[in-house]
Amino acid sequence: MLEKCWLFYVLLILLLSSPVLLNEDVCDANLKSGDSPGCGCSTSRKKEPATNHWTHENHDQISADEGKLSLDGMAFIAGGAFHIGTDEPVFVADGESPRRPVVISDFYLDTKEVSNRDFKTFVDDTGYVTEAEKFGNSFVAEYYLKDEVKQEIQQAVAGAPWWLPVEGADWRHPEGKGSSLDGRMSDPVIHVSWNDAVEYCSWAGKRLPTEAEWEIACRDGKQNRLFPWGNKWNPKGQFWGNIWTGDFPTTNTGEDGFKGPAPVDTFPQTSTGLHNIIGNVWEWTADWWQVQHQRLDEGQDSEGPRDPKGPTTGADKVKKGGSFMCHKDYCYRYRCAARSQNTPDS
Repeated sequence: MLEKCWLFYVLLILLLSSPVLLNEDVCDANLKSGDSPGCGCSTSRKKEPATNHWTHENHDQISADEGKLSLDGMAFIAGGAFHIGTDEPVFVADGESPRRPVVISDFYLDTKEVSNRDFKTFVDDTGYVTEAEKFGNSFVAEYYLKDEVKQEIQQAVAGAPWWLPVEGADWRHPEGKGSSLDGRMSDPVIHVSWNDAVEYCSWAGKRLPTEAEWEIACRDGKQNRLFPWGNKWNPKGQFWGNIWTGDFPTTNTGEDGFKGPAPVDTFPQTSTGLHNIIGNVWEWTADWWQVQHQRLDEGQDSEGPRDPKGPTTGADKVKKGGSFMCHKDYCYRYRCAARSQNTPDS
């Protein structure tokens, strides 16, 4: 199979997660009917970004010599007939509905989000400069900034005033000048745009997963699950993912063990071996954003499209999974069927 890179997760700061062989932490800031001004989501660089899991498609002819690829650190995701989407949408304007059939081929997916250590290896090998580094700034949640940094900022995101443009914020400096990756090499890389994620995937010999592939992996072989493990967020009092606990955006209690991003190997794995596919940081997918999806007519005998890839063009890319900035009262987008979008340079 082609391996798929985990989507790069994006936080309004542009987070990057693991790629999928063949993943940004951001909430949708288009506050339309049914939307929530939650965790700082946005539809352009004016708001937030994401990271990824990489993917590989199943092609029997691929050999170690051909692609120089290794399946180490990847999970096999069995294909078949599934349903994606939901008939019980939380954010109607996001295009979460309807529930619809698809047929997906086997593929491999990275078991973890892309870490700062992973991304540094890529940059050291290629000399790549991210878009946030070229722009000279990126968005960071006010909660994580020092007072001296906040005092220099004169702007905020309309509808999400806790997201602030910070000079010098990039993947090496998550909170801007004076911040660093010390002690954070196992955290998911952030401030990575969709374009950056694609470059990383290409270097790794992988690609981003499609939205359908991502959602099938998230549901962990089951139908209609809210989360990979079931329909309760913390069954028996155990936390399985990293989101905002407390009152958003002022108080994060860290009940799940983290007030910011968690290391990429944190929390229990799914049955296929995936860590943090929801929560922690948003994940980029390959698909262009659309909110109108075709529902098969009742009684229509069809398993749905095979390996759908979404529209051929668009303005925004789909991101999935939610982030540590998501809270049920503001950004309940850490469900498998939930979705959001950002421009490719976000």
